[in-house]
Amino acid sequence: MSTLRVRLLLPLLFFLASGCAAAKPQTVEISELKPLPRQVKTTLVINRVLENLHYRKVRLDDDFAEQILTHYLETLDPNRLFFLQSDIDRFRYRAHELDDDLRRGRVDLGFEIFRTYRERVEERVDYALRLLKKGFDFSKDETYRFDREDAPWAKDAAELDEIWRKRVKNDWLSLRLAHKTDGEIRDLLKKRYEGIARRVRQFDSDDVYQVFINAYTESLEPHTGYMSPSTSENFDISMRLSLEGIGAVLRTEGEYTVIQRTIPGGPARQSGQIHSGDRIVGVAQGADGPMEDVVGWRLQDVVDKIRGPKGSVVRLLILPKAAGSDPVTREVLLVRKEIKLEDQAAKRYVLDDLPQFPGVRIGVIEIPAFYRDFRAEALGKRDFRSTTRDVRRLIQQLKKEKIDGLLIDLRGNGGGSLAEATALTGLFIDRGPVVQVKDAFGKREIEEDPEPGVVYEGPLAVLVDRNSASASEIFAGALQDYGRALIIGEPTFGKGTVQTLLRLNRYVPGYGEDLGRMRLTMAEFFRVSGGSTQLRGVTPDILFPTALMDNEHGERSLDNPLPWSAVTPARFTPWPERYDLDWLRARSRARIAKDPGFQMLIQREQLLRELEEQTVVSLQEDRRKIEARRREKILKEARDDYLRDLGIIPVDEESEDVDEEALKKQQDAIDRIQVREAANILADALTQRRSQVRAAQP
Repeated sequence: MSTLRVRLLLPLLFFLASGCAAAKPQTVEISELKPLPRQVKTTLVINRVLENLHYRKVRLDDDFAEQILTHYLETLDPNRLFFLQSDIDRFRYRAHELDDDLRRGRVDLGFEIFRTYRERVEERVDYALRLLKKGFDFSKDETYRFDREDAPWAKDAAELDEIWRKRVKNDWLSLRLAHKTDGEIRDLLKKRYEGIARRVRQFDSDDVYQVFINAYTESLEPHTGYMSPSTSENFDISMRLSLEGIGAVLRTEGEYTVIQRTIPGGPARQSGQIHSGDRIVGVAQGADGPMEDVVGWRLQDVVDKIRGPKGSVVRLLILPKAAGSDPVTREVLLVRKEIKLEDQAAKRYVLDDLPQFPGVRIGVIEIPAFYRDFRAEALGKRDFRSTTRDVRRLIQQLKKEKIDGLLIDLRGNGGGSLAEATALTGLFIDRGPVVQVKDAFGKREIEEDPEPGVVYEGPLAVLVDRNSASASEIFAGALQDYGRALIIGEPTFGKGTVQTLLRLNRYVPGYGEDLGRMRLTMAEFFRVSGGSTQLRGVTPDILFPTALMDNEHGERSLDNPLPWSAVTPARFTPWPERYDLDWLRARSRARIAKDPGFQMLIQREQLLRELEEQTVVSLQEDRRKIEARRREKILKEARDDYLRDLGIIPVDEESEDVDEEALKKQQDAIDRIQVREAANILADALTQRRSQVRAAQP
């Protein structure tokens, strides 16, 4: 199955912060939805910026116009629940005009399509509300195709009526399985459907323009986007407020707001109850405020509900990723806070209880982000915090603790400062290049290790996963190219591009109105060996079996990503020592086959893969209950068996009086499954290295 495409309509950082959203009008008359003169000028400037500065060269022709139109339709109606085939045919007939229109700054077709979309939404919501007055027979053997991304558009209103009858029935059944009464279900779904129509009615000209232009920019490459003047203002507010919020990056998938990742030091991650892939289905304010259903909401509207002042309480109703289409929800209470630098700082500990390696001590340094206190540095403070400075100090402490090897844990590290990735690499190599950067004009620069000398020369491994991105990939890729470290885990995210934020008014000096801003991809990272980290990421030397189930993730899952490419390798001196990787892989496979922790992770991955491939659910109540119990049993039994094997009493996350300390202990044990095996691999490498030294002695 092809999963529902991800829409990133605003820069990711905006979703982390708190602030005051600009007030939206209650209703915008449909006759007012037409292009503004300012937007003609904005489009002309965007054309010029993309043509001259974007890393991927733009050719605005009929083929590209067809891609823009397709992307726009899928952005508005990703699950094909509103437009009819006749609408699509009418729009596609105009597609060949779109490239010429855009060159002249005209976006009339985008507005025409949106007006039709708004009419179709009104029709569908009206029909859904009529269905709510009736009842449904849940003993009837029917199915509903909930993922319609690849389904044909409905040929007429009658076919769309049948699709919506099943959609409403499925929504009703999901809430019924969550133990809601019929009266509660009617009220909740009435608000949900009316909310869809209300939010579409609130789209003003700037909103429509932003969505349409982003369909244009994202058809070129997924990290380039436009922010309207009002969105730019919200972005500035959020930046000034120092990331006060819950610490989560959000995205839209279909009708759900999904947790893309949690931020180190943020309330979401510290709760231990919110994970990547979970869906937010409700938001409430305060400890006892009413829970508001947010299924079908625009991402920005959900963000506005979640944001708030530091110290205030927000409650989220979470639908776990592993729950599939059934409502096994949990409520999580979070206290909004400012995410400070020290919350994301590197931390250390020692593993000295590996059963197969008595007496071996493996130091572990967790690096949640590549951080640098630029403000303190600019003020001239010599003791400003940075990843490299902290890791240098932690290494010295671990050396005093007589470690035999060092493991750097980069799982979930989404990146950060390029300067820190370069400097951190320099702690483990004497001198040389770390990463190559090529800009839109073909100019190539090489970032070098800023300091000669090596802080740590012993056996080294780096643990990565599918969420290790950007600066993490630069660091891991450089150490792999040098042969300095064993890279262990899952293929990384694959984001090898560089973005900058541009004010469009700088390209039309003296123009009186604000044209907004663009986030523009203007360069690409390349490893010292010549290959890019783009798309492919970094492939570990030793892969964990969870990686084999990673169908689509990271950059590979986005629309129109830049392809992998290569440049001429830089000159560098490889590390002199090499390991027998085949021997290390065989030893790791044998251990993992007997490890109950890894068996739990593998079962979870298999279940998630099954859910991702599912496009249809039963509308028969008994079957849905059986399927939900089956999934819950698989996950719970595998988890509980592993925890009991460690002597830990399992904690139910769904419990109303969950013990937070016990839950944290449980989550730590699960988080360290991969760490312990990476430490075992490093201990194997240490044994191999000692054997090589002995063999070389006369």
